[in-house]
Amino acid sequence: MKVVCTHFLSSASLSPPQLDGRFLPVAPALLPPGVLLRRADRPKCSQGDFRAIGYNCNWSVAPAVGSRRCASPQKSLDSRLYNIGMEEDSDRAVAFHSCTYVNDHIGFCGSLKTFPKDFVVTEINAFGQLVNEITADSPNKSCESLSEQAGFCQQDPKRLRLSRPELCTDEEYCNIRDGDVHCSPECLSFSVGESEEHKADNVPENHLAKAVTLDSLLDRPLREQLGQFACRVKDMWESKSEQGLTPDEFSLGPVLDKKNRASLHGAIRQEYPFLATVTKCGEIIVKANQDYHDLCQLVSEEEACGFMKFLDAKLEQSKFAFRPDGDKEHRKMVHHFISKKFGKLVETKSFTDAQQKAVIIVRFREKSGSRKRTAVDSGMRKEIYTAFTLRKENLETLEAISFLSAELGVLPSDFSYTGIKDKKAITYQAMVVKKVTPERLKELGNTIGKKGIGVSNVHSASQPLRLGQLQGNHFDIIVRDLKLKSNDCSASLKERIYEATENVKKNGFINFYGPQRFGQRQTIQTDQIGLALLNEELVKAVKLFFTPEDSDDPVNKAKKYFLQTEDAKGTLAMLPDFKVRETMLLRALNRYGINHEGCARGWLSIPHSMRIFYVHAYCSKIWNEAASYRIKIYGTRVVTGDLIFSGTRSESCSLNDKVHVVTAAEEEANEYAINQVIIPMAGYNIRYPTNKVGEWYCKRLARDGLQMHQFRLPSLQLNVPGCYRHLLKYPRDLSYRFLKSNEEPVGTGDNSPKDPETSLSVSFWLDPSCYATVCLGEIMKCNL
Repeated sequence: MKVVCTHFLSSASLSPPQLDGRFLPVAPALLPPGVLLRRADRPKCSQGDFRAIGYNCNWSVAPAVGSRRCASPQKSLDSRLYNIGMEEDSDRAVAFHSCTYVNDHIGFCGSLKTFPKDFVVTEINAFGQLVNEITADSPNKSCESLSEQAGFCQQDPKRLRLSRPELCTDEEYCNIRDGDVHCSPECLSFSVGESEEHKADNVPENHLAKAVTLDSLLDRPLREQLGQFACRVKDMWESKSEQGLTPDEFSLGPVLDKKNRASLHGAIRQEYPFLATVTKCGEIIVKANQDYHDLCQLVSEEEACGFMKFLDAKLEQSKFAFRPDGDKEHRKMVHHFISKKFGKLVETKSFTDAQQKAVIIVRFREKSGSRKRTAVDSGMRKEIYTAFTLRKENLETLEAISFLSAELGVLPSDFSYTGIKDKKAITYQAMVVKKVTPERLKELGNTIGKKGIGVSNVHSASQPLRLGQLQGNHFDIIVRDLKLKSNDCSASLKERIYEATENVKKNGFINFYGPQRFGQRQTIQTDQIGLALLNEELVKAVKLFFTPEDSDDPVNKAKKYFLQTEDAKGTLAMLPDFKVRETMLLRALNRYGINHEGCARGWLSIPHSMRIFYVHAYCSKIWNEAASYRIKIYGTRVVTGDLIFSGTRSESCSLNDKVHVVTAAEEEANEYAINQVIIPMAGYNIRYPTNKVGEWYCKRLARDGLQMHQFRLPSLQLNVPGCYRHLLKYPRDLSYRFLKSNEEPVGTGDNSPKDPETSLSVSFWLDPSCYATVCLGEIMKCNL
């Protein structure tokens, strides 16, 4: 096996030691635990003469005797290599640079996340409160001010909140619980789960009013001519001999007043849903509505009539229900038609009614980015938001959201949160759900408890949450199976732990993105999918997404079947319901085909927050490599061309205006410290360092077929402006205590723990987007 020779930072000066411009060799004591290096054949360079990057020396890898850390020696070594974009016999670079450290202690060994309860994550909200300690009687401070509590990684939320894709889904597992279903009087009997009294309330008040308005807007002769034209349209459509023909247009003449024109447009379409109106140079033209006619080929005339009236009324919070339909293929045709014709205005979803029959529900899309609203409109458009604290155990955040959305009868995109939490853990985080009342959310009760989900602190809110809208996360972690490293005999375990925690308190850790960001222990990692999306290789991205693991569980069997057959429908039948992203993607692929356009529609069927996750994973991998390169090339000195945040905090300044490039004079004067240095996250609107790190970015992105500002994907509605991230971070309130196997505390006294099963309880909190596993990796000096 050929391995690129690497260098582990270990000097007291926190910078790579050099001799005549050459890096010193790897210290044997700093090799990863459980791995020995044996000289396979003598390289051309001597052991003390190779550089950290550049020479290829041949080594073989063998597990250390008695090692329990490495199931696969090759994989273990790979994950610890100080890799700066240089691979070993593969195209795959190491995304997580856990072997690059800024402290010189030796560390210790242990096991992490043995059980979910060993890793407890509690979000700290924008006001410094632990979200699991807030009660509904004393909810957090004014929600209106939350928008002012932005995180320090300044991605512009307005740039990321793009309009939803013009696609609909065919989800079969939800029930209608809240909100009105808006139909015409003829169609009200098709609404789901409503009483007779409720049906009457759902008739739009403006329906009869608009009919009266039409008589008042047109004189009798013109009104009669319009009625005759409408009859001709209906007669011609119903005549089999003249099927496909449409009558000529009918002109109402010029209408100069804009408000009168708007009233006429609405009144005609409410009175005659099968007609369409347009304005040409102030003249109103009436013609047959071909969309209505086409829809009548799929649903009844009454349903088409009600849908067109619903579409024209545009009542906020209203919904329209078609008749129950047990034919899934027919429902799919209806979904596809509405998406194609009206996808910019509405979205559709299938729910099950009380009789377990599928019903297609239509609702209006939200207008993203619309700023021109009158005071009356703003008052009418008051959304319902409910805030709560989500507790989940051994579940992904998106899996929990999917289950809650099914129970509440809303879309996953109706949930907002500040960030994704760990899966194999117990986590507490703030959430806000739209279109659900607090009373409705409280009704879930034991239903969600069986899924490892709990909700508390349920109360009304005025707005959704944003990513990064928190102060940080608090961690309570248990490290089990503590022991010294196999080659460490010079100190006790207690001394090693004390030394490690004190060093990290003082010097911090490199602010890497953790391995869970990239899909830990997965064959295909999320950054590879992100790169394929950035290169607009959408079919390749789909196949990477469905690459199976080496397992015969139902999920991987379904993935293998899909790659072998490209049968999206058959794969859907094999796939478990809880695989939300896979299900969404397969449904779209089944509908649109497995080609470039079909895959584009498939990716658009996944919520924006899920799509952008893969692109962010790639950017995170590049950041990790850049941080490693920065430490390798310059150590912990602040040098000319480095980036720092300036003191400017004016709201009128752009993000880049707040970034300062270190000058030669400032380097000479040692004006800045290493904890002020920031590394850019790649994006289209970001500044790069003007030293070797900036040059590295250009070469590294080019190697992946990208340019430094190529991070806009209109076809996928993804824009990545970029942001900045501090090179180093520090744990806050770091403390620890020893626990025996029964988890009773034994304190931190002079006596070292003798029980081989002794565990360590570690507690600290970190800023947003910092990884506890990375901090612990720096403390323990091992890959977690």
